[in-house]
Amino acid sequence: MAIGCAISPAPDSFASSLLGYLDCQAVTLGAQGFQALAAPGSSVSLLLAALLTIFVALIGYRMLFGETPGVREGVLSIAKIGIVLAFATSWPAYRTVVFDVVLRSPAELAGEIGRPAGLPGATGGLAARMDEVDRSLRILAIYGVGVPTREQVEQANGVAPPLFANFDVFALGAARVAFLIGSLGAFALVRLVAGLLLALGPLFIAFLLFPVTRGLTEGWVRGLLTATLGAAAAAIVLGIELALLQPWLTDLVTQRASRIAIPGIPVALLATTMIFALTTAGVLAVIAKIAFTVRFPALAWRTFEPAPASAGDANKMIRDVSTPGPANMVSRSRAMAIADSVAASQRREENGASSGISRAHLVGGSLQKATNTSEVVTRPLGQSFRRRVQGRVSGSVVRRNTGS
Repeated sequence: MAIGCAISPAPDSFASSLLGYLDCQAVTLGAQGFQALAAPGSSVSLLLAALLTIFVALIGYRMLFGETPGVREGVLSIAKIGIVLAFATSWPAYRTVVFDVVLRSPAELAGEIGRPAGLPGATGGLAARMDEVDRSLRILAIYGVGVPTREQVEQANGVAPPLFANFDVFALGAARVAFLIGSLGAFALVRLVAGLLLALGPLFIAFLLFPVTRGLTEGWVRGLLTATLGAAAAAIVLGIELALLQPWLTDLVTQRASRIAIPGIPVALLATTMIFALTTAGVLAVIAKIAFTVRFPALAWRTFEPAPASAGDANKMIRDVSTPGPANMVSRSRAMAIADSVAASQRREENGASSGISRAHLVGGSLQKATNTSEVVTRPLGQSFRRRVQGRVSGSVVRRNTGS
């Protein structure tokens, strides 16, 4: 790995050499690190096997205790196992979906945004343009500011005194340092972070199995998203800086080659490079803030719910609850009372159907009895149970019946 990413920076190609070295290290670290951790027998592969065993065992224990998984929960559990096995053990799948997206897409995204704006490096050659700016800063440091002529002093209404002796020389050197740190430092941060997170991919993907460790997987995804968007944002900010510095420095070098003094320029260059360095840091902070708002949907990973009881178990439970006893003296809710009444009504229906007497017949008989009762009530008081002896022929009986 050290031979493949060797660096021997020349003074005229320091920026491009260091940038290429950082890219090489990020790619090598991510690819070789992933393959080493995903190889059979590695510590991460053994941990993955243990986590899968625990995950399946927990599902089995839940089923033993009555928590039967539904179709949705079962499909999600199988999908989690498939995702973990596919991306934590297969390098082709991981390279296509994760690795290439994190390391290759920032350049494409920056190019698509920068080409319409005409930013330098949007179509390629960003490292070469950085070398040109760095070379111009070195040449200016060699030439120095020069001694202003009388005409320059009169046109500028005087020349501001330096903050301290040899400040112009210091400002030119500090401007070069600020430019290199602001550009190469940002790329080093996002690329090396991306390479390290990609190398640790199998470990963080395995944490997706359990709700307790799923937060680590979410943090890993946020880190990769920050590195991806941060690399694209750093390239765009650097393109804007190069669009300003490259023609400006070319003109300054031409003036110094013609022995024209450039008083006040070192301060402007130092301020410009520091402003862009701080801007790059601020953009990366904003990108990280946005990326860390990503949340996995909580409803997609719900645990199993207890299986509903069967109809027989429900009826048995209702009968047990409806039976008076010491354990059932506790006040029940309105829903339980309604359920008891419905169950009692169903039992009466079943008993009536089993004895061959329909509810309509029972109701009809009750109505008939009510009708007969009403007829009896309409008889005169005291005449309900009078004796009728109309068949006798004796005179006393006739007189009694006629009331004479």
